[in-house]
Amino acid sequence: MRGFVRLSTFALALLLAGGFLFVASQAAGAQPAADQPAAPDATGLPQWQQDLAAWRAARESEISAPDGWLTLAGLEWLKPGINSVGAGADNQIRLPGQAPEHLGMVTVSGETAKTSSSNANSIVQLLAPAGGFPPELTLDGKPAREGSLVVDDVKPSAIAWRGLTLVVLKRGDRYVLRIKDANSPVRTAFRALNWYPPDPRYRVTARWTPFQPPKVEEIPTVIGTTLKLPAPGLATFMLDGKLMHLEPVLEDPSGKTLFFMLRDQTSKTTTYGGGRFLHTGLPDNGLDHPGNLTLDFNRLENPPCAYTVYATCPLPPEQNRLAVALEAGERRYQP
Repeated sequence: MRGFVRLSTFALALLLAGGFLFVASQAAGAQPAADQPAAPDATGLPQWQQDLAAWRAARESEISAPDGWLTLAGLEWLKPGINSVGAGADNQIRLPGQAPEHLGMVTVSGETAKTSSSNANSIVQLLAPAGGFPPELTLDGKPAREGSLVVDDVKPSAIAWRGLTLVVLKRGDRYVLRIKDANSPVRTAFRALNWYPPDPRYRVTARWTPFQPPKVEEIPTVIGTTLKLPAPGLATFMLDGKLMHLEPVLEDPSGKTLFFMLRDQTSKTTTYGGGRFLHTGLPDNGLDHPGNLTLDFNRLENPPCAYTVYATCPLPPEQNRLAVALEAGERRYQP
């Protein structure tokens, strides 16, 4: 697959000469004193395990929050022109629960109304239905008004009525209306996420090799679209005596985290079949220089698609599909 980096014998030798033997010795249990886990405190747990427990608790709160992934109740493609929204049977987009019969109209006009080759000049607007907007309807926290909507994965315009929240997102060359319901039965029935027990064996130091120059990786999604994301380099590490490598991308080029999408052999049995995600900090010498990077697979997490059919998740690229079982991190979600 395009973008896959194979380590030649010469390249492997360079890694070894550049300090990779240090990483291999860690995998064999010969950690230097500076990299030893912190001593247990009064709780009896080492610091990394305390941090992991706090992170897992925060993730459960995020997933089950009133605007979390368990609230997704719909994903509706918008057609060019008028898209009426509400609980009434005469709407193009039907809302769940006790929503107003006619909440409003989302319109897509401009160039995308005539062609799908470009959406640079398209305009997405919110218009009132006959009789005006229903009481309590808000747009970005203020009383609803007619006008253009911000279509942005980072901070899109939010249309809200009681426990319902609607945002318009761009997927490929089309627009989609994402519907969230804080009172969704999926959310109200939530109990807990499922985790493997913490295991220090799956907390490794990887050697970071930057791509010169950085490249753009094409990432497929579950809905058939393709994301083009910056891929700054390669993380190479030893696990159970085997040399492995993973290629992260940057979700935000100005951000401070790396985003790994991967599958392993547990995807066939105990973890989500579509793969899992891992977010890490940046390498110790930055993205542009060789260095070291901590990969804690105890923090592997499920993608949103593990909880709802209404998410549009990226899929792990071919080079991140491992032939080993990573029995760490989040297991399959059991509602």
